[in-house]
Amino acid sequence: MAKAFKRKGDRFVARLDDVEREVVVGLLQQTQDFLEPAHREPTGDPFDDLVATLGVRPLGDPALTPQAPFDPALERLLPTANREDPALAAEFRRLTEHGLRERKTANLATAIEVLLAADGDKVTLDQAQAQAMVVALTDVRLLLGERLGLQTDDDADALQDRLEAASEDDPQLYLAAYYDFMTWLQESLTQALMS
Repeated sequence: MAKAFKRKGDRFVARLDDVEREVVVGLLQQTQDFLEPAHREPTGDPFDDLVATLGVRPLGDPALTPQAPFDPALERLLPTANREDPALAAEFRRLTEHGLRERKTANLATAIEVLLAADGDKVTLDQAQAQAMVVALTDVRLLLGERLGLQTDDDADALQDRLEAASEDDPQLYLAAYYDFMTWLQESLTQALMS
């Protein structure tokens, strides 16, 4: 049975059993896979290839065009910088997206590593690990929230109504349970960090 994060000196300690840790690690890994920066094959153009090593997309990258399919969850995790000017937003995304993906996946990797290294049911974090965990849990919640259609309070009320009418094998029940658990875990760690 999970126990919330508490501050113990300069550490943050929670209890998560094997199944709970497995669920959290699985959600963190899925989010990490979703956000992993794309590997780019060399283009043969020396300048574009140099720019790609810096994590910047080359000009004219088809992923930057307005017609390119875009998962709404990515919009939540990597929001558009300027909604009034699509060209400016695309240029900003071209210059910053790779670095943002790297930072987010690094936080997710830190959270996964610390959970896998737990001593039995005891999860212990230092300050840097706790901060990475909070950010990683936020990203998981954003992804789950998008999949559940949660953007407003009205959406949360509508989800509650759908869940009450759902059958026991409805996947939305599991997603909602995971979302609630991740919310509780994140809130307990955030409160411990602020104490």
